[in-house]
Amino acid sequence: MITSKLPHVGTTIFTVMSSLAAELGAVNLGQGFPDFPMNQELIALVEQAMRNGFNQYTHMNGLHALREVLADKIGGLYGTLVNPETQITITPGGTYAIYTALTTVLRPGDEVIVFEPAYDSYIPNIEVNGAVPVRIDLRFPDYRIDWEEVRRRITPRTRMILLNSPHNPTGAVLRPADIEALRGIVQGTEILIHSDAEY
Repeated sequence: MITSKLPHVGTTIFTVMSSLAAELGAVNLGQGFPDFPMNQELIALVEQAMRNGFNQYTHMNGLHALREVLADKIGGLYGTLVNPETQITITPGGTYAIYTALTTVLRPGDEVIVFEPAYDSYIPNIEVNGAVPVRIDLRFPDYRIDWEEVRRRITPRTRMILLNSPHNPTGAVLRPADIEALRGIVQGTEILIHSDAEY
């Protein structure tokens, strides 16, 4: 018999909302399901790449050419130099990237501050690594972070603050004042910031 490491996860809100959207014929804003056919040009390019032998495993960090293009794009957009060899990793999706990042740094007993409502993979990914989620509710109606509460909830075991902007599922966006408050809180500490900036 296999015993779940996460027996309390249950059915996620994304599963519930997707089922309701399908049942009621509503537009599903809960998950990123494309509602249009695949572009024929893209299909042809994928087929051509496979016929040209691009069908093998790539480097663990992802295709080198893609990492180089991403580093150039980051440099052009933000004026920041990023080393494609050591600072970019390609993953097969955002949830996998979140899991990989958390698994890399979390140890049993570490605390991670999570703002709720939260993307449904955060808490299970924290718990499966033996870490402890520290849940802080976003303030209704604009779903802002109470930075004074964050300051009060930090302990010597706080390893990470997990941010998400634009926030999923509320759509709230961090403002410059939020970033300044965050800087003030973590300055001089070893607290890591995990920024899930999917857009």
